[in-house]
Amino acid sequence: MLFKYKAIDQKGASKEGEIDAPDKNSAISGLQRRGLIVTSIVDEKGRKSIWDMSFFERVPPKDIVILSREISTLFGAQVSALRAFTLMAENTENKLLTRELTQVADDLKAGISISEALAKHPDVFSNFYVNMVKSGEETGKLNETFAHLADYLNRQYELTAKTKNALIYPVFVIITFFVVMSLMFVVVIPKLKGIIVDSGQTPPVYTQIIIALSDFFTQYGFLVIIFLILAGVWLWRLSTTERGKTYIDKVRLSIPAVGNLYRKLFLSRVADNMDTMLTSGIPIVRAIDITSLVVGSRVYKEILSEMADSVKSGLSLSLALEKHSEHIPGMMTQMVKVGEETGSLGTILKTLADFYKREVDDAVDTLVGLIEPVMIVVLGLGVGLLLVSILMPIYNLAGSI
Repeated sequence: MLFKYKAIDQKGASKEGEIDAPDKNSAISGLQRRGLIVTSIVDEKGRKSIWDMSFFERVPPKDIVILSREISTLFGAQVSALRAFTLMAENTENKLLTRELTQVADDLKAGISISEALAKHPDVFSNFYVNMVKSGEETGKLNETFAHLADYLNRQYELTAKTKNALIYPVFVIITFFVVMSLMFVVVIPKLKGIIVDSGQTPPVYTQIIIALSDFFTQYGFLVIIFLILAGVWLWRLSTTERGKTYIDKVRLSIPAVGNLYRKLFLSRVADNMDTMLTSGIPIVRAIDITSLVVGSRVYKEILSEMADSVKSGLSLSLALEKHSEHIPGMMTQMVKVGEETGSLGTILKTLADFYKREVDDAVDTLVGLIEPVMIVVLGLGVGLLLVSILMPIYNLAGSI
């Protein structure tokens, strides 16, 4: 809960700011521990305008990468945690991140650890991020931990961005195709239809089908739009439920070519997550649990949760992987087994992460290379078929005059 306060410090200077606390008493206690005399404290919940709500604000992954890199540098220069987060809050352009870092700094003043302070802001700092920082606090290697986080987040950002960007062009072409076809059916064909009807000729069957479709969209197009809107709302509602998210993830993995791309993306993320955490000294079961929360797929989340239970019961990681051969390739299982036998599991996981990253890059390049010509050909054939179906009867009519 966020509180806005006004207070006086020990020198008599006025202070204003915000503090995050479970309730008003905790907020006041935290301010008093800083040597402040609270004169006013107000619950900020519900006071922000709709444009100031975090729903409309986001912290881009790249900002977190830069933040982690700079904090690592500051810690390496022996700058205190409080000073480091205060400096970052003052020099960050993203307003949401500035507010979050200011609250983290306030919590550090109150004596809370860095990981506990970051854990209060799950919309910015993931469970994975918080646990990595906690591990750094326990080992006394915070500067190395933030450097690892920056490297990891940068790899994931580049990988995810490339995958998403690869799908933008096909989506754009598909939308363009449907817009062009809709305009043809609703605007162009009805005007040319009059010429064919007035000629008294019996048009070919394929022309009659096109004219019938045009009549349908012209008369009942609003019903089609309403249906599409309702279908979109239904899909959105479905995507907000756990069952719906799981179903959508399963469908996404079953799509030819695209499913293989996502599978490699998730495998790269799993290997990279676990390598980063095991290198930082996080126990393997905890590493699997955290990975399941940040992998980005309900299917792989369930797999990892079952794997964690298997490892807890005494199975090795390779045997736990082997139980899910449908989604975990045999090569990954065998390499993990070699890593366990040789005591180099972290190195093997890093190798796997790099391998699947390259596989994703190659799959993206191949997918884009195939989709571009296919979409252009389909778009050309669709528009060409419509024009031929309508213009051929008109051409025959002109030739018979």
